[in-house]
Amino acid sequence: MTDFLALAQPGVQQLSPYVPGKPVGELARELDLDPASIVKLASNENPLGPSPKALEAIRAELAELTRYPDGNGFELKNRLAARCGVQINQVTLGNGSNDILDLIARAYLAPGLNAVFSQYAFAVYPIATQAVGARGKVVPAQGFGHDLEAMLAAIDENTRVVFIANPNNPTGTWFGPDALERFLARVPGNVLVVLDEAYIEYAEGDELPDGLKYLARYDNLLVSRTFSKAYGLAALRVGYAVCSAPIADVLNRVRQPFNVNSLALAAACAALDDAEYLVQSREVNDAGMAQLEAGLRGLGLSWIASKANFIAVDFARDTAAINQALLRAGVIVRPIAGYGLPNFLRVSIGLPAENTRFLDALAEVLSA
Repeated sequence: MTDFLALAQPGVQQLSPYVPGKPVGELARELDLDPASIVKLASNENPLGPSPKALEAIRAELAELTRYPDGNGFELKNRLAARCGVQINQVTLGNGSNDILDLIARAYLAPGLNAVFSQYAFAVYPIATQAVGARGKVVPAQGFGHDLEAMLAAIDENTRVVFIANPNNPTGTWFGPDALERFLARVPGNVLVVLDEAYIEYAEGDELPDGLKYLARYDNLLVSRTFSKAYGLAALRVGYAVCSAPIADVLNRVRQPFNVNSLALAAACAALDDAEYLVQSREVNDAGMAQLEAGLRGLGLSWIASKANFIAVDFARDTAAINQALLRAGVIVRPIAGYGLPNFLRVSIGLPAENTRFLDALAEVLSA
């Protein structure tokens, strides 16, 4: 039989398929559980469900399913441009922010070139980089987060992209405005800085730097955001990039036609108009984070401080058995051994009852 893996380019051969959080239906089938009894805190999803305004927009769009979506996403891009304080030609839409990351790699990376990113960073950075034959330069983390000084030092003449996430997934770590300013001021102008802000909406005030405020001064900066987290539209896969117009023009040259579907476009427009929902999402997340931290403290556990909608819990030992026991109890969390963190489980913030269910199940598992 032909070895099709051997026929793939070397960078692809070295990749492992991305492993998402276990779906509720899959666990129900595996362990013969009632799906309604399962709590999923594995994929950093918004526990509130989608905005009622987004649901209404989706229903209104259903009658047009025979039509192709607006390939330029004009209405959504126009609203995003106004919200972000930029021109419409500075906005690129993606099938989730993962699509944006892939567009960047296809447009700017190739064999002989490299991208710099941190240890314990989002799994899509190496996937996108190696899939186009480029090399990923992984910089050791500092306190489970980005060592921006070391990342600067890792940039060489073949570097075309630097991926940084704030907050970072899966650790939840973050850096402040001063650190970002120092970093951007020293990155060579021919290196694209991708600031992944998938969780930025969970921060308040000046807790995190707003990448959009730096665009006017740094034309090599691209800010990537998503509707999958705080806006509660993960299933629809819609994200966006804001950057200089020349970079956006390049991304649109490789962007697939109709990469964002009509339901996603309509729902995202409506979600942007629902300020109350976004405030509620942040409030639920803040309360849930406090609830989990208090519960974990009571169990004698530690964790990585997080500014996102999840928390990485340190068990000081391999978590495979703990994770399996939680699954048998109908609680799905996320092992992150694939990120090099075998002693941690990442737990998404849920509704109060879901957080309690996790903490109670974990207490039983640890006392067994």
